[in-house]
Amino acid sequence: MSPLLETADARPSWEAYFMDIARRVARRSTCLRRAVGAVIVKEKRILTTGYNGAPAGLRHCLEVGCLRADRHIPSGERHELCRGIHAEQNAIIQAAYHGVSIRDGALFCTNMPCAICAKMIINAGIRTIYYGQEYEDTISRGLFEEAGVTMIHMPAEEAS
Repeated sequence: MSPLLETADARPSWEAYFMDIARRVARRSTCLRRAVGAVIVKEKRILTTGYNGAPAGLRHCLEVGCLRADRHIPSGERHELCRGIHAEQNAIIQAAYHGVSIRDGALFCTNMPCAICAKMIINAGIRTIYYGQEYEDTISRGLFEEAGVTMIHMPAEEAS
Protein backbone atom coordinates (compact mmCIF):
# COMPACT_ATOMS: atom_id res chain seq x y z
CA MET A 1 0.00 0.00 0.00
CA SER A 2 1.32 3.47 -0.88
CA PRO A 3 2.45 5.57 2.12
CA LEU A 4 0.27 8.34 0.75
CA LEU A 5 -2.85 6.19 1.03
CA GLU A 6 -4.81 5.09 4.06
CA THR A 7 -3.16 2.59 6.36
CA ALA A 8 -4.54 -0.88 7.03
CA ASP A 9 -6.45 0.35 10.09
CA ALA A 10 -8.33 2.89 7.90
CA ARG A 11 -6.51 5.88 9.34
CA PRO A 12 -5.34 8.22 6.58
CA SER A 13 -1.62 8.80 6.20
CA TRP A 14 -0.40 12.19 7.38
CA GLU A 15 -0.09 13.26 3.75
CA ALA A 16 -3.66 12.23 2.92
CA TYR A 17 -4.90 13.91 6.10
CA PHE A 18 -3.29 17.27 5.27
CA MET A 19 -4.36 17.11 1.62
CA ASP A 20 -7.94 16.44 2.73
CA ILE A 21 -7.72 19.56 4.88
CA ALA A 22 -6.38 21.59 1.92
CA ARG A 23 -9.37 20.43 -0.10
CA ARG A 24 -11.70 21.49 2.72
CA VAL A 25 -9.97 24.90 2.95
CA ALA A 26 -10.53 25.36 -0.80
CA ARG A 27 -14.26 25.38 -0.15
CA ARG A 28 -13.83 28.89 1.38
CA SER A 29 -12.61 30.23 -1.98
CA THR A 30 -14.47 33.16 -3.49
CA CYS A 31 -12.94 32.74 -6.95
CA LEU A 32 -15.40 32.09 -9.77
CA ARG A 33 -12.91 30.13 -11.90
CA ARG A 34 -11.06 27.80 -9.55
CA ALA A 35 -11.25 26.96 -5.84
CA VAL A 36 -7.78 26.36 -4.38
CA GLY A 37 -6.76 25.56 -0.82
CA ALA A 38 -3.34 25.44 0.82
CA VAL A 39 -2.05 24.20 4.16
CA ILE A 40 1.47 24.75 5.47
CA VAL A 41 2.68 22.05 7.83
CA LYS A 42 5.80 21.54 9.90
CA GLU A 43 6.54 18.52 12.08
CA LYS A 44 3.01 17.18 11.51
CA ARG A 45 1.44 20.41 12.78
CA ILE A 46 -0.69 22.81 10.74
CA LEU A 47 0.88 26.27 10.81
CA THR A 48 -1.34 28.21 8.41
CA THR A 49 -4.00 27.78 5.76
CA GLY A 50 -5.04 29.86 2.79
CA TYR A 51 -7.57 29.91 0.00
CA ASN A 52 -7.84 32.04 -3.11
CA GLY A 53 -9.96 35.14 -2.99
CA ALA A 54 -9.94 38.92 -2.72
CA PRO A 55 -7.81 40.67 -0.08
CA ALA A 56 -9.39 41.06 3.36
CA GLY A 57 -12.10 43.69 3.44
CA LEU A 58 -12.52 43.92 -0.33
CA ARG A 59 -15.53 42.71 -2.29
CA HIS A 60 -15.23 39.16 -3.56
CA CYS A 61 -15.41 38.05 -7.17
CA LEU A 62 -18.66 36.35 -6.19
CA GLU A 63 -20.02 39.89 -5.70
CA VAL A 64 -18.35 41.87 -8.50
CA GLY A 65 -17.62 39.27 -11.16
CA CYS A 66 -14.39 38.02 -12.67
CA LEU A 67 -12.22 40.47 -14.59
CA ARG A 68 -10.20 37.61 -16.08
CA ALA A 69 -13.31 35.85 -17.39
CA ASP A 70 -14.70 39.12 -18.76
CA ARG A 71 -11.43 39.67 -20.68
CA HIS A 72 -11.19 36.01 -21.80
CA ILE A 73 -7.76 35.54 -20.18
CA PRO A 74 -6.69 31.88 -20.20
CA SER A 75 -5.84 30.12 -16.97
CA GLY A 76 -2.16 30.39 -16.05
CA GLU A 77 -1.66 33.75 -17.77
CA ARG A 78 -1.68 37.42 -16.68
CA HIS A 79 -2.06 36.76 -12.94
CA GLU A 80 -1.82 40.48 -12.25
CA LEU A 81 -5.25 40.97 -13.84
CA CYS A 82 -7.09 39.42 -10.93
CA ARG A 83 -8.40 40.89 -7.70
CA GLY A 84 -7.75 37.63 -5.88
CA ILE A 85 -4.73 36.35 -4.00
CA HIS A 86 -3.69 32.75 -4.51
CA ALA A 87 -4.15 30.21 -1.72
CA GLU A 88 -0.40 29.67 -1.35
CA GLN A 89 0.18 33.41 -1.08
CA ASN A 90 -2.52 33.71 1.58
CA ALA A 91 -0.98 30.87 3.60
CA ILE A 92 2.46 32.51 3.45
CA ILE A 93 1.00 35.93 4.31
CA GLN A 94 -0.82 34.45 7.31
CA ALA A 95 2.50 33.07 8.59
CA ALA A 96 4.14 36.50 8.25
CA TYR A 97 1.14 38.30 9.78
CA HIS A 98 1.19 36.06 12.85
CA GLY A 99 4.98 35.68 13.13
CA VAL A 100 5.08 31.95 12.38
CA SER A 101 8.20 30.47 10.78
CA ILE A 102 7.36 28.21 7.86
CA ARG A 103 11.00 27.56 6.96
CA ASP A 104 11.59 23.87 6.20
CA GLY A 105 7.84 23.27 6.19
CA ALA A 106 5.71 21.43 3.66
CA LEU A 107 2.93 22.90 1.55
CA PHE A 108 -0.18 20.89 0.74
CA CYS A 109 -2.08 22.51 -2.11
CA THR A 110 -5.02 21.42 -4.19
CA ASN A 111 -3.20 22.63 -7.34
CA MET A 112 0.38 22.82 -8.55
CA PRO A 113 1.51 26.37 -7.67
CA CYS A 114 2.01 28.99 -10.39
CA ALA A 115 5.40 30.66 -11.05
CA ILE A 116 4.58 33.67 -8.86
CA CYS A 117 3.68 31.42 -5.94
CA ALA A 118 6.71 29.21 -6.66
CA LYS A 119 9.07 32.13 -6.13
CA MET A 120 7.38 33.02 -2.84
CA ILE A 121 7.41 29.37 -1.69
CA ILE A 122 11.12 29.05 -2.49
CA ASN A 123 12.00 32.27 -0.63
CA ALA A 124 9.85 31.23 2.34
CA GLY A 125 12.04 28.14 2.75
CA ILE A 126 9.36 25.53 2.08
CA ARG A 127 11.13 22.33 1.02
CA THR A 128 8.32 19.99 -0.01
CA ILE A 129 5.12 20.50 -1.97
CA TYR A 130 2.25 18.02 -2.15
CA TYR A 131 -0.23 18.99 -4.84
CA GLY A 132 -3.45 17.62 -6.27
CA GLN A 133 -4.22 18.91 -9.75
CA GLU A 134 -1.72 20.02 -12.36
CA TYR A 135 -1.66 23.70 -13.39
CA GLU A 136 -1.08 25.30 -16.80
CA ASP A 137 1.98 27.31 -15.62
CA THR A 138 5.04 25.23 -16.61
CA ILE A 139 7.64 27.71 -15.31
CA SER A 140 6.99 26.82 -11.66
CA ARG A 141 8.14 23.21 -12.07
CA GLY A 142 11.52 24.36 -13.40
CA LEU A 143 11.91 26.85 -10.54
CA PHE A 144 11.14 24.18 -7.95
CA GLU A 145 13.57 21.72 -9.54
CA GLU A 146 16.35 24.33 -9.65
CA ALA A 147 15.74 25.26 -5.99
CA GLY A 148 15.72 21.62 -4.86
CA VAL A 149 12.09 21.71 -3.71
CA THR A 150 10.55 18.23 -3.68
CA MET A 151 7.23 17.97 -5.53
CA ILE A 152 4.83 15.12 -4.82
CA HIS A 153 1.71 14.70 -6.92
CA MET A 154 -1.33 13.46 -4.96
CA PRO A 155 -4.27 13.04 -7.34
CA ALA A 156 -7.66 13.15 -5.66
CA GLU A 157 -8.14 9.38 -5.81
CA GLU A 158 -4.88 8.86 -3.84
CA ALA A 159 -5.48 11.60 -1.27
CA SER A 160 -8.95 10.71 -0.05
